[in-house]
Amino acid sequence: MKTKVLIISALMAFIGCFAASAQQAATQTSQGGLTFNERIHDFGQINEADGRVKTIFEFVNDTNVPITMTNVQASCGCTVPEWSREPIAPKKKGYISVTFNPAGRPGNFRKSITVRYTEAGSTQSKATTLNIRGEVIPAVKKVAK
Repeated sequence: MKTKVLIISALMAFIGCFAASAQQAATQTSQGGLTFNERIHDFGQINEADGRVKTIFEFVNDTNVPITMTNVQASCGCTVPEWSREPIAPKKKGYISVTFNPAGRPGNFRKSITVRYTEAGSTQSKATTLNIRGEVIPAVKKVAK
């Protein structure tokens, strides 16, 4: 009986450690030498009447060479990205700023942002994808009398 309790306790401790490391991995994710503070940003509920919302995806260059962002493209015109234009040295931070315009887009949304970059000394481009999501609460329209 004591053996079963010991085994179950050890198993529960192992599961707890695994869950904690999975939660940390969800916060910071690495892809192809870039570690992002997040890869999916959830705006939650936003009001259409409040206008544009913005988030910044920060990343660290985990390669041993400088990287250059060659293109950052959103999946639709309602989402506008801006990004670090200068080469990012190894172990230094860069950013991708994303602005979403909720005008005329009530309901749930999910938009992707494709990030293309090259490492110094390479001609081959690498790519990764970021996402934003949320729900637009429609503006109340006034009825003319």
